[in-house]
Amino acid sequence: MALILCPECTHTISDKAGFCPSCGYPLKDAPQKRRKLPNGTGSVKRLSGKRSRKWAAYPHVTKFSQSGSPILEPAIGYFRTYEEAYQALILYNAAAPVAQISNRIIVNGLPTSVPPRYLNITFAELYELYYHNKFNNSKKKFSRASAYSSKAAFNNCKTLHGRKFLELRKADLQDVIDNCPLKHSSLELIVTLFKGMYSYALQNDMIEKDYSKYVSINIADDDECGVPFSQAALETLWKNRNRKNVGMILLMIYTGFRISAYKDIRYDREGEYFQGGVKTISAKNRIVPLHPAVRGFALNFYHRFQSEGGECFHAHKCRKEFYEVLNTLNLTFSDSGTKHTPHDCRHTFSWLCDKYKVDELSKHLLMGHSLGSDIERSVYGHRTLDELRAEIEKIQVPYCR
Repeated sequence: MALILCPECTHTISDKAGFCPSCGYPLKDAPQKRRKLPNGTGSVKRLSGKRSRKWAAYPHVTKFSQSGSPILEPAIGYFRTYEEAYQALILYNAAAPVAQISNRIIVNGLPTSVPPRYLNITFAELYELYYHNKFNNSKKKFSRASAYSSKAAFNNCKTLHGRKFLELRKADLQDVIDNCPLKHSSLELIVTLFKGMYSYALQNDMIEKDYSKYVSINIADDDECGVPFSQAALETLWKNRNRKNVGMILLMIYTGFRISAYKDIRYDREGEYFQGGVKTISAKNRIVPLHPAVRGFALNFYHRFQSEGGECFHAHKCRKEFYEVLNTLNLTFSDSGTKHTPHDCRHTFSWLCDKYKVDELSKHLLMGHSLGSDIERSVYGHRTLDELRAEIEKIQVPYCR
């Protein structure tokens, strides 16, 4: 046995030690890229022996013996992993002395039952806990794109990073949305982040009220803008319908579903219709009969994404294939010079309904439009599957033979 210096606190220790007995610095079997605790936070120690909770979190040392050795306070808890102990210390140190009356703490002049250790936690600190819980500590696997979107939304909330989460109100959240110059889709990510963080905080008794549900986006949804494919472009697509991925574009054009709806869409092979939808109550779970010309494409879609052993549907991959096809066929830009997007397929469906005189109520039902204040149509406007099929088959398809 030899004596070495702890690289963290420079105390003399045995080279056989698994961790420094003074500061808890792990010396053996330490995971790579383990985060170092900030100065004054406390320490995390790995306990000896066979234990289910082998990591102990200790508060910051404030007392020392006459010889100068630190006197440890009792552990605040025991945890299965270093990360869990680390997060517990972050929360523990967020606490501060506060006034307490009848077991209820006073914050901003109002009583709250939130535990003291959560009172001073900031928006950024809570985000770190939320992100770790969702993307690192959850059995459900999220894509890298989802993690990147969460980080991007967080970066767009810099005015809140240093604010105490418990003191935030609806107006603070709404100011972030109203003052953000980004597009509607980016604002949607921020609102989603707010809702996720508040949900996590409620589940862990960090707050008493969810202000995220009152936040709104007060600009038009620019994702809904678009330009239909021209008749000439449709003819080009149909002439090349046997090319890879062209069928998916035609399927989107002749059903009117948003690209994101295809992740969970249901294909009824016997009834020859799609059922699903996203965005609004009117759009969700609607039924759209398949035009005879695209039923083969629907079957290909089923075999690719929904049959046993089929691949998972990813909207971003489908978008990439969409742009590759249009580029190959020289259809990237519309006649007006704007770049076609997948949402233009939905605009094309609307244009085809108008061109071939699909009745207005059927068109609204097929596209999942809200009927608004039109009580007569919203309450009494019904169409059977056969009636919807008759309307959609009014649409003429070039080169479908």
